[in-house]
Amino acid sequence: MRALIQRVSEAGVSTEGRLLGEIGPGLLVLVCAMRGDTEAESAWLARKTAALRIFRDAEGRMNRSLLDVGGAALVVSQFTLAAETKGNRPGFSTAADPEAGARLYEHFAAQLRGHGVPVATGAFGADMAVRLVNDGPVTIWLDTAAR
Repeated sequence: MRALIQRVSEAGVSTEGRLLGEIGPGLLVLVCAMRGDTEAESAWLARKTAALRIFRDAEGRMNRSLLDVGGAALVVSQFTLAAETKGNRPGFSTAADPEAGARLYEHFAAQLRGHGVPVATGAFGADMAVRLVNDGPVTIWLDTAAR
């Protein structure tokens, strides 16, 4: 699985003008299941996301996790993280099929909740509008294939 994580002061996601979820300080997590991924990858990614020390401590260093600061996560599915960009038109054949992708997306959000993180979500497979205020800016790429 892949995740693009952004530290935010606030974020929200909507579809067709309807708000699906929003958070205050925390993480916007754009997530994509890859072909062959299982719940094991999803669980690892959730654990890593919850424990990633990218929030400032008293000295201003990135030394605190989402759990340490009591932040929330906005989890949004984004299959385009699987983009293959050899040519000028991206291909997405390495992304999980929609059924597996939806299952692993929901599993990831549930695993984050299981770690004590308040989680808001988008709608899997929907055309969504995501708004965020990136804090830092801090943007981190995680890929379970690189663990």
